[in-house]
Amino acid sequence: MKVDFTRWLPAIAKDSYRKTALSVAGVAALGGLALAPTAAAAPVTTGPHQGAVAAIDLATGKAATSAHQDDQPVESGLTTGSATGKPPAGKPSRAQLIPHGIEGAQSRVPLDDAQLANARAIVDAAKKTGVGDRGAVIGVATSLQESKLYNLGHLGAYNDHDSQGLFQQRPSSGWGTPDQITDPEYAATAFFSALKNVGGWQDLPLTTAAQTVQVSAFPYAYAQWEEQAADIVQQLW
Repeated sequence: MKVDFTRWLPAIAKDSYRKTALSVAGVAALGGLALAPTAAAAPVTTGPHQGAVAAIDLATGKAATSAHQDDQPVESGLTTGSATGKPPAGKPSRAQLIPHGIEGAQSRVPLDDAQLANARAIVDAAKKTGVGDRGAVIGVATSLQESKLYNLGHLGAYNDHDSQGLFQQRPSSGWGTPDQITDPEYAATAFFSALKNVGGWQDLPLTTAAQTVQVSAFPYAYAQWEEQAADIVQQLW
């Protein structure tokens, strides 16, 4: 059943908040794609992260470093929070942002201006929808997995179905129109509206909460972005 988010969400002034979506040709199909809003938990499985990171690396020329490799994690831009010690004044603590601890090896990517702007849109939507700083971490980590925080338009012949935007949401599954889901404010608000329908999401591991909303083919992959997402949220909150 398709879900019309316009019943839940306030009208969004697209002319004021619309951001240009990044369209890329010649990209391998993205992994971990959002299917439809859901409140029924999907199974969590383990496995190597594939798809999204490789696809966006190819599309944008960015290279991610992972704790699976011998390289040191990338530290750049708004990606280095206070993992130890006292957080900056007025900022959420590490315990608030990662209450259940990280799951498995962590990945990081450097952030450009477009990615930072999209991260800010997600954090702002988390505040407006009332999911708080923990919800913001889940949202940023999900977008890091799905699109590396790039607002992707349709990838043409290489697109997986009709998935687009920061969260790779699908118009055909009820997430909204292409114009809506490539509006960062709308896409993030839609994601958090679905997250709030997940019973006890605050007490779930990040990858379980994200997967319940996204119904991804690579459900465990969200976990690898929790630490960087927490750093981003701590500094943007």
